Amino acid sequence: MRLKNKVIVVTGGNSGIGLAIAQDFKNEGAKGVIVGRNSERLEEASKALGDDFIAIKADVTNMDDLKNLFEKTHEKFGNIDVVVANAGGGIGEGTFLPFADVDEKSFDAMVDVNFKSAFFTVQNALPFMNDGSSVVLVSSIVTHKGFPGTSVYTAAKGAVRTLARTLSAELLDRKIRVNVLSPGPVETPVFEKFGLPPEAVPETKAFFTSIVPMKRIGQPEEMAKVATFLASSDSSYILGEEIRADGGVVNL
Repeated sequence: MRLKNKVIVVTGGNSGIGLAIAQDFKNEGAKGVIVGRNSERLEEASKALGDDFIAIKADVTNMDDLKNLFEKTHEKFGNIDVVVANAGGGIGEGTFLPFADVDEKSFDAMVDVNFKSAFFTVQNALPFMNDGSSVVLVSSIVTHKGFPGTSVYTAAKGAVRTLARTLSAELLDRKIRVNVLSPGPVETPVFEKFGLPPEAVPETKAFFTSIVPMKRIGQPEEMAKVATFLASSDSSYILGEEIRADGGVVNL
């Protein structure tokens, strides 16, 4: 029970990697909050997690929503021990665009959901966090390998990676550790957010599978195990670091 009685908040916790993280945290004894924008998925996820978890509907790019989220969490559970800034991903038709075709609207939307949300999630959480707590930021392996059509997404996720270093330095006096989980291709509803026609999804998954040396897409539960390690005292001497869970895409 590595997270026994720890209070946690997981953004994007109503499906995919976020829900898997919350479930693994629960198995390790944690309690707390999952956050998302889809009411139906939030309700289903909350039921699956049980009485020690509540779901709060919030848009993590909205400052009022973030303030309300952490005030409600503190009111219900007290101080927070772990924050996982997982919310992010595609925005529909503006997700994959050649560099020359990126317009300001899609740029802003992609940066908001993938970087702004992480930055201000942590900022709003800090007044309610215990000293010695842990922050896990979710980035991506795209920051290590060039994929055409992902210029804005890659830059936003690169900013998340850099944020972990600067926050680690700034929060040393509170002994708050900030680290990064960077998934490779993972079997989640993220493919639905890419704005692809349904018939193109299998082909897209096949491409991602082909670039993984292990020849399979990762599972959300595998990402969750890394997040649990980073959130717990098992990683007590790890600070400002990144763990890539990508089946060898970057290294091989």
